[in-house]
Amino acid sequence: MKLTRFTHAAVSLAVALAAACVTAKPELSTAPPSPDPRVGLKAGWFDAGAATWNMKLVSTTKPSKDFLDTSKPGDFGLMNSDLAFLGHYVIQGNFSGYQVWDVSNPAAPALHTAWVCPGSQSDVSVYGHLMFVSNESTNSRADCGTQGVKDTVSAERARGIRIYDITDIAHPKPVTIVQTCRGSHTHTVVSDPRDTVNIYIYVSGSAPVRSPNELAGCSAASPDADSATALFRIEVIQVPLAAPQTAHIVSSPRIFQDLAAPATHAETQADSIAAAARIAAYLKANPGRPAPAPGPRTGPTQCHDITVYPAIGLAGGACGGYGLLLDIRDPAHPKRIGAAADSNFSYWHSATFNNDGTKILFTDEWGGGLQPRCRATDKYEWGADAIFTLANDAMTFRGYYKMPAPQTQTENCVAHNGSLIPVPGRDIMVQAWYQGGISVFDFTDAAHPKEIAFFDRGPMDSTKLEGAGSWSAYWYNGLIYSSEIARGLDILDLTPSGWLSENELAAAKLVHVDFANVQDQQRIVWPAAFVVAYAYLDQLEREKGLAADQIANARKWLATEEKKSGAERRDGLNDLAAQLTKDAATAADGAKVTALASVVSELAKTK
Repeated sequence: MKLTRFTHAAVSLAVALAAACVTAKPELSTAPPSPDPRVGLKAGWFDAGAATWNMKLVSTTKPSKDFLDTSKPGDFGLMNSDLAFLGHYVIQGNFSGYQVWDVSNPAAPALHTAWVCPGSQSDVSVYGHLMFVSNESTNSRADCGTQGVKDTVSAERARGIRIYDITDIAHPKPVTIVQTCRGSHTHTVVSDPRDTVNIYIYVSGSAPVRSPNELAGCSAASPDADSATALFRIEVIQVPLAAPQTAHIVSSPRIFQDLAAPATHAETQADSIAAAARIAAYLKANPGRPAPAPGPRTGPTQCHDITVYPAIGLAGGACGGYGLLLDIRDPAHPKRIGAAADSNFSYWHSATFNNDGTKILFTDEWGGGLQPRCRATDKYEWGADAIFTLANDAMTFRGYYKMPAPQTQTENCVAHNGSLIPVPGRDIMVQAWYQGGISVFDFTDAAHPKEIAFFDRGPMDSTKLEGAGSWSAYWYNGLIYSSEIARGLDILDLTPSGWLSENELAAAKLVHVDFANVQDQQRIVWPAAFVVAYAYLDQLEREKGLAADQIANARKWLATEEKKSGAERRDGLNDLAAQLTKDAATAADGAKVTALASVVSELAKTK
């Protein structure tokens, strides 16, 4: 299989022709179901109740035998983590390694290979024939053994980035391990549009600093005591594509320099009582020993996750107490150019840009991902998304979004990983909420985001909290893939609705990539297709952005020109584009009408 470098407009003729036949928006309701069917779902591991709205479950596939311990539901050591995509394969990280699923038939994914290599949390990324895996556990071994590492200092320990050659993805070949002082909790592959010989990896390490006796140069001292401390920095790894075995740390940018400790919100009363109970239990179990005391509050000492958007030269760093804006035009030396703090946020976790780079969304992983933070008693702004607009490299807060269905005390739930859904003309995101399920929402209006689809299961257990739920939910080549922490791999398909027309879905499915890492955002480009124009017309009708008679006229005109060919079609489409440009001057949404006119003009250039 020959891979190109993120070919976003690679569209098969069959798909384009099928999509072009869709011309009219179905009349479907926009009202969410009431009462919300996510409330009160039956508990269970593989037999939990489920609720869907405007989407359907295509398949759910249990973890393979090496990653499933039926005696320990939700076992932390076997938690599924993040996803990467390569052709018709989905690579699913796991705290004990990774699994590769062949999804050629989405209704029946097949296990292609399972690689046991404990390391937590084994976040995965791909680039060409290379795969990268994060390791931070002190029990992670260089030889991928399962016996752990007993010694405090050991040459057998692996904490950092593992690099594999996956030319034969069924038989990965270890290339090297780039060791780092704090390991790698997450990482981001950075592709530089101007550099074809290297890629870069931004390493976010949050574990304690390892001994300098194990890895030279590692220091856990404060910056005033040691200017080379491993705290308050990220690592940038350079990977020469022709010689990945020589991958090495090329810089350690201190992007947190001079950030003060941000204001934070208090816990809820129930959580404060629970925390006090945990301390009491610790003191009872450890008589004579003091309770662990929190250290002095500072600005963040690490990022949790970094999302890059090379096409616009920016990155969003979700870094403990701040959301950072980074200049990555020189990818080896990222620089902080903006920072946002919010007392409603507890732990800035991940970031997503919209396609035109005018918005950035940050998530808040309040409770660390393994606590219930979507209860009816939890504030809407806590454990949510914060949406900012971007202009002149400055972030301006606009609003919050939180999955709206209250979850139970036994369901870990908080904002987690998601991606854009490539609907032209709109900012739509699918997002994982652990046991809150999957929520699809529109944040085109940054101040008023709205949910437009969801999928959810009941809790793993109705009597106690077991870690489970969607770790990440990503759109890839027409479907949504969800890494379910305890239950395996879910594949879902959006269905037409009052919020998302058949034309909009068909336009989204025209976008095709050869491989994808969600944290390395690539600009979405739609091919010239009639269904893209129909999608814009559906939006203008839904939002009343253009007069009804003008919309009807444009639809009829488009349908007429679609049946023509050659110069006759070209001239008719150019005339329609000119008319739309004229209509834009008086339309309620002139910008969208202008965008539609541009699509029609591009159509006129096609054969």
